[in-house]
Parts: sequence; structure tokens; C-alpha cells
Amino acid sequence: MTDIDWCKQQKKGIRIIEPNKHIADEYIKKSDVSLTVMTSSPNEEWKIICAYYACYDAIYALLRKAGIKCEIHECSIALMEFFGFSDNDISFMSDLKKKRIDAQYYVNKNVHLKDMNEIKDFVLKCKQIIHSANFEEIRQKITNALK
Repeated sequence: MTDIDWCKQQKKGIRIIEPNKHIADEYIKKSDVSLTVMTSSPNEEWKIICAYYACYDAIYALLRKAGIKCEIHECSIALMEFFGFSDNDISFMSDLKKKRIDAQYYVNKNVHLKDMNEIKDFVLKCKQIIHSANFEEIRQKITNALK
């Protein structure tokens, strides 16, 4: 929970807002666009960038449906546990974020996307959660964690 403790202190870390299914749906659409670009791009760096945003936007859709706004990616990732993601899922996102940073901001980092199916499976998992989770309960747990 130390990540959440840090996020609580950040101005744009974690804020409770009104849940918004429409915005959540728009983030899922953004995720789908990133998946499409990821699979069609011949450039490895752009594949990684799109892979990350496909997954991140799917997570952010969950947050917005629960009425949570985060403008710091580390804080969004820290909240994944509240949606039932495993430690492996959280590590997967943290590793993918690092690869995205290396691909986007550095040259000669030689990063590669090993398996696009992992990305597609992760986004699918987010879509399954968005249709089955108890968002009121999740929102309450996050609210309590922020106190």
C-alpha cells in the first residue's frame, strides 16, 4: 500500500469523482485503437508504445467506471489490486510501462515486444472485469484506502 500512500499525497494522484460509464467506454475504444495500431505497425518502438496504451487505457476505463481519476500512471497501476488483478498482472503493467518509456524516450535501448497475445489477453481481461465487477464496492474500498 505504500504506492497508494505516495499517490494520496500527489495533487493529481488519485481523486474520487462521479462514475462515468460513457467515459469508460471511450477509454475502451481508445484501447482497441491502440491494439489495432500495435498489430499493424512495422516499427517495434511504436508496437511497444501502442501495447502499453492499449493496456493502460483499458485499466483507466475501469477506474473511470468506478469514479476514480488518476493522472499519474504509477497511481493507476497501484490501484489495479482493487479490481482483482494479480501481482503478476501488476508486474506485467509495470514492466510494460518501463519498456514504453525506454522505447519512447531513449535511443539504442533495443526493446522488443515478445508476445502481442499477452497484450490482447490483458485487454480482454479488463473488458471482462468492466462487465462483471461490483464498481460500487471497488469505489468504496478505494475511498477507504485513501482515508
